[in-house]
Amino acid sequence: MKALCRYVKSVRRMIKRKLKDILAAIVYFLYEKGVLRNSIRVHTIDETIDELLRTKKSMVRFGDGEIVMIKGVDLMLQKASPEIAGGLAEILAYPYDDLMVTIPGIFDTLSDHRPASRQFWRDHLLFCRKTYERYCNPNRIYGTTFVSRCYYYPQDRSRCAVWFAKIKKIWENRDIVIVEGTKTHNGVGNDLLCGAGSVERIICPPSDAYGALPEILYACEQYGQDRMFLLSVGVAAKFLAVELFRKGYRVLDIGNLDLEYEWFVRQAEDKMPLAKHEITGEAANRARAAQEKPVQVYVPLPEGGMAERPAMSYAAYLEQIKVWL
Repeated sequence: MKALCRYVKSVRRMIKRKLKDILAAIVYFLYEKGVLRNSIRVHTIDETIDELLRTKKSMVRFGDGEIVMIKGVDLMLQKASPEIAGGLAEILAYPYDDLMVTIPGIFDTLSDHRPASRQFWRDHLLFCRKTYERYCNPNRIYGTTFVSRCYYYPQDRSRCAVWFAKIKKIWENRDIVIVEGTKTHNGVGNDLLCGAGSVERIICPPSDAYGALPEILYACEQYGQDRMFLLSVGVAAKFLAVELFRKGYRVLDIGNLDLEYEWFVRQAEDKMPLAKHEITGEAANRARAAQEKPVQVYVPLPEGGMAERPAMSYAAYLEQIKVWL
């Protein structure tokens, strides 16, 4: 009897999932064909990068997680609250000219997405489109969040080498400060940040970083306005980006850019875990640094072929850390 009950529940879940997928596909088709109206405008990846290269704008990014948090849903690394939801909604409304807000570029078509990504975003819009329509500013053109997640989603990855080469030019020869979680390791084991003039780091709590915002902001304010900040601290990065921008800093909320770049360098077919995300704390990083040898990575070039580049070491990473929070 228990086995029969489990089977029945499994069948019900399967039917619900199938019905949801069908409904999501139908609703998206209606928007794609213009039957249902869409007033949200989003730049392409190239347009988003070019604007960041051409101007001194800062950037705050909204992914699916920030949108569902506006609806009061907890994320794996950040608990929801009315305060967070309200603050995110205000930022999503694009209140400042020189602070680019990015959202997923999914409102006109998903035909350029690989099947798994296409299904994910159809489902997301089925439940969240009204949140976008309620809070997004119809008088603005948003950047695309895929600027920092530009490898996994596309069916055609032929532009990825161009996109990453352009992205790295944004901080080329600039003195940058990375604000990230304990497991993130932006640029470690690859050349993503090797073109920067200098790199320093502020290491933040791995979860519920929003609660540590006063301490994180204080650590950031010890730097002059000549520094560019790159943020990878989840939901907290949205609020930190706004505060630093208002104080005159240039700030880029890069999210999981390093993860996508690692997949790109490895030419991964699908998502894959990274060993560096399991190394937590100063002692573990020092143990890893003691074992490592100089590493070179082979990076696909925009014009074709591969280039051998030196990768950032764990020893260099430890030297760059100025604050552990």
